[in-house]
Amino acid sequence: MAAPPPSIAKDLFEDMGRKVADAQGEGIDDGESKVVDEIETLCMNCHENGTTRLLLTKIPFFREVIIMSFDCPHCNFKNSEVTPAGEIQQRGCKYSFKVDRAADLNRQIVKSDTCIFRIEDIDLEIPPGRGQLSNVEGILSMVAEDLAQKQAERKELIPEVYEQIQGIIRTLEAMKTGLQFPFAITVNDPAGNSWIEPSPDDKGGKYSRHEYARTPEQNEAIGLGGGEEEAAADGDAPPTELRPEYQASQMYPHMAAAGTNNVDDDEIEENQVYSFPATCPGCTKPCATNMKMVNIPHFKQVVLMSTVCEYCGYRSNEVKTGGAVPEKGRRITISVENKADLSRDILKSGSCAVRCPELNLEMEPGTLEGRFTTIEGILTQVRDDLRNSTFDEESGGSGSDSVQKESKAKWDAFFDKISAGIRGDVKFTLILEDPLAESYVQSFTAPEPDPQMTVEDYVRTHQEEEDLGLNDIKTEGYEEGQAQEEKAKVEEAKIEEAKAKAEEAASNGMVAEGG
Repeated sequence: MAAPPPSIAKDLFEDMGRKVADAQGEGIDDGESKVVDEIETLCMNCHENGTTRLLLTKIPFFREVIIMSFDCPHCNFKNSEVTPAGEIQQRGCKYSFKVDRAADLNRQIVKSDTCIFRIEDIDLEIPPGRGQLSNVEGILSMVAEDLAQKQAERKELIPEVYEQIQGIIRTLEAMKTGLQFPFAITVNDPAGNSWIEPSPDDKGGKYSRHEYARTPEQNEAIGLGGGEEEAAADGDAPPTELRPEYQASQMYPHMAAAGTNNVDDDEIEENQVYSFPATCPGCTKPCATNMKMVNIPHFKQVVLMSTVCEYCGYRSNEVKTGGAVPEKGRRITISVENKADLSRDILKSGSCAVRCPELNLEMEPGTLEGRFTTIEGILTQVRDDLRNSTFDEESGGSGSDSVQKESKAKWDAFFDKISAGIRGDVKFTLILEDPLAESYVQSFTAPEPDPQMTVEDYVRTHQEEEDLGLNDIKTEGYEEGQAQEEKAKVEEAKIEEAKAKAEEAASNGMVAEGG
């Protein structure tokens, strides 16, 4: 059997360390072994010809990017940016990172041209613009330099604005020199192509990654059209070719056709599959979402939901729980002592945080969507998701610098611990903390108390209620508040009307005097 052809992406996008090593081994005189491609391009500043340099590389723990640099010898105009070489991801992503020590300033950041970068402590936001590959210190320096432009003119013309901007510049300088810790930054990219470098040492909410479904406005902003207008514009475009296993008709049991809606019953029965039309968050085309209500013994009813898109192959599944919001959160602590404990059913909601001190594992709420699986299954999924999203298995983490090798060794040790827990080689404690009390772990002795499990209710913190939006919910006396708001609006309208009449009367009086 003939060997498969080499991957073009693998040949073009190699990590920078390997490219430099190959170039040094082959010799600089070899004209065919260029690390950087050079293209003569037009300078938009002086309209003379300059040089654009392109480097196709792979960032460890992330994906392929194109680093571009332009230099004009005539007017000395320079520009550099980074562009993701991959496709738009199926879901958007948001990274949150707390900088609390000097080493954190060296964390790499990939900011695509669709990314919103924020410094939360000073409420500073960088809107989508040119892509950048830098670190935390570099981003702070860039923002300070941009704000410092034309400060001399502001000082002369609008001194109050000058003082405000100067205060922000001083704060940024203190942040990048380590004089103002801690501070939080967020990277929010609807295209899913931005990134903050992770570390296995991040604990206690220091680093979090959250994926979300894009809104129609975000799809339009990143160039993904949707709905009937796009279908009409496509005309006679050829159908999308998908592998058979991604077709809804190949699923077992078969998925309902797009547009089917049989959720019309007055009462939804358990263990019955229902289907309703939905919109694919990946390509915005119409698709079908299947749902099934299941009763978990000694817990409550939950809804299993699954979506498959026939156009782009998007697939997702999640678990939703119903009912009223409880007064308190719930903390479940389970001691895993043997392989039988790994087979316990577990329901992890989207608001649940997971901690495992023995395996150095911490997951913030929103890291994974709702999952109904086993303890072994959730550990396997966490390990695989972390490996796929933060560890570059294809390149093996190769690189020439020592920092990269040290980071790879830490990740290897971290994954080895989780794998040992999955095999049942070590005993560990799993803690599920859910402020909405929607998570569950199977008890082998139900309805009697399980000696290996502790379930306790706790009072939610103010921050937890704020994150869940519970502080803005008013369930009692909201009619009075609405009536007061309407009364205030009526009084405000009367005041505005009186002001308008007074101005009209004054104007008429001035006209009469002039006449």
